[in-house]
Amino acid sequence: MNAPARISAHRPAQMAADTGTGDALLQAEGLTRAFIHQRGSLFTGPKRFNAVEDVSLDIRAGETVGIVGESGCGKSTLGRMICGLMRPTAGRALFCGSDLATLDPEAWRRSRRRIQMIFQDAPGSLDPRVAVEDQVREPLDLHAIGAAVERRQKAAAMLDAVQLGAHLRRAVPSELSGGQQQRVVIARALILEPELLVLDEPVSALDVSIQAQTITLLTEIRARMGVAMLFISHDLAVVRQIADRVAVMYLGRIVEEGDVATLFTRPLHPYTRSLLEAVPVPDPSVRRKRTILKTEPPSPHAPPPGCRFHTRCPIATDRCRSEVPVMRRVEGRQVACHLAGET
Repeated sequence: MNAPARISAHRPAQMAADTGTGDALLQAEGLTRAFIHQRGSLFTGPKRFNAVEDVSLDIRAGETVGIVGESGCGKSTLGRMICGLMRPTAGRALFCGSDLATLDPEAWRRSRRRIQMIFQDAPGSLDPRVAVEDQVREPLDLHAIGAAVERRQKAAAMLDAVQLGAHLRRAVPSELSGGQQQRVVIARALILEPELLVLDEPVSALDVSIQAQTITLLTEIRARMGVAMLFISHDLAVVRQIADRVAVMYLGRIVEEGDVATLFTRPLHPYTRSLLEAVPVPDPSVRRKRTILKTEPPSPHAPPPGCRFHTRCPIATDRCRSEVPVMRRVEGRQVACHLAGET
């Protein structure tokens, strides 16, 4: 447990030196990612669609930003571009002022120490034949950090920090529960003391009780290490527990962004309202108004003109059907809706 304590002592000062007081640790500017969904022929070119389109977002040191939206809205693609694991078709992601997509291999490798990603599939992220302590130590080996004995000690301390005791250090992943495997993945990501952690649906495959334990663990880690987080999820209840700010995505675009308290109390975009109204309430005596959305989500291969949500929106107007709404500031948050603030 001593290693994490040392981390917390110097991490905020180091980040302040790198980013400048109050500056964003990461800035995503107009990120767009296109994919080919139909191959071309001799006479026609391939058909493309934008999984993410013109997304801008910033994350400050020590802050947790949540990304929410339906499956297929582009959340994971956005996370991969922010990590530098996927090149954007347009736009850029700046980490401490450096464009990740333009770094040479050695500079990109160094940046990987400062940005780590945790994927949804914990078992698929682990080698089934290797003891978990060795897998947690592996990033230190790859970056040649410290002597061999120091690496072993740090790996053991990190496993203790995520509440995996000494009796589990030589276990292989198949001997652990799903929640324990996720803790191993978290420990491996944190062993390099990153400044930004991108978590892609980290608790969606876990039981509710294990989800709560994992969220508590991540909250404690953030407080102790000062690490910033981009938390990707379709579960608003989970995001509300851990995030400072939330960005809501729909068909590849951010439609609303604001701090958790404001957005959850008074959502301005009709899509955000429909998501919040769908969150279950544990008290069966509570009756809430629910907005029933029209039709199914449009295909991302052929998004509708104007506002992409207008085909399902209960308050859409002719303007919504023809004019793309731009992000604007309304009531202390950013929202892309022509009617926001009018009703």
